[in-house]
Amino acid sequence: MINGDDWFTKTMLVNTLSRTQQLRKPTEGTTSKGENLFTMVLNQLLMQQELQSTIQPQVNSFVPNIINEINNNMSDQNLPLNTNEPLRFQSLNAEKLNQVLGGKLKGMGEVFVRAGKRFNINPALLTAIAQHETGNGKSRAANEKNNIAGMMGINGLKSYSSIEDSIMDMARNLSKNYLGEGLSSISRIGAKYAPIGADNDPSGLNNQWVSGVSKFFERLSV
Repeated sequence: MINGDDWFTKTMLVNTLSRTQQLRKPTEGTTSKGENLFTMVLNQLLMQQELQSTIQPQVNSFVPNIINEINNNMSDQNLPLNTNEPLRFQSLNAEKLNQVLGGKLKGMGEVFVRAGKRFNINPALLTAIAQHETGNGKSRAANEKNNIAGMMGINGLKSYSSIEDSIMDMARNLSKNYLGEGLSSISRIGAKYAPIGADNDPSGLNNQWVSGVSKFFERLSV
């Protein structure tokens, strides 16, 4: 089989064989028939090889396109939220949360889980902070302002249109300004979230923040 991709060379070879065949004498009938057969076979081989060389670039271009498409699809997919950091999102049954939630927090288990998944934060941490801040849904801030996390605004405690809005705002704040800043433990979060001796904590409730949140968190993490 002749190798090579030079179509011009192949064509010249076929033409040469054809001209040689035409110059043969009539007395060489047996030989001419053999050469005719050889020329036909050679032509078929050359045409087949040319066809393969035409198709091959299309195949080569098709394969990278498929690989690129696969890579693009993989990059568009959400990465798993679970990490080795215990305060990042961990799968938690909403019904398990509902069993311990009371007051304004009652029935909010699914919202805590959804907020945790959206902002990549453990729903148990969100629930524990809300329970501590509101006395498990019974505080004045929770009942009058739908504020379940002690979130402060320019004019003091922030007001929310719903408990769900408050949960989402707490999750956003913790994920961005606490876990996102490398504060990966309840004690480190507490030092910023509820600093001891803060001007807005005249009764010293912040002294109990770390221990209170840790207690609720451990119960939910069992």
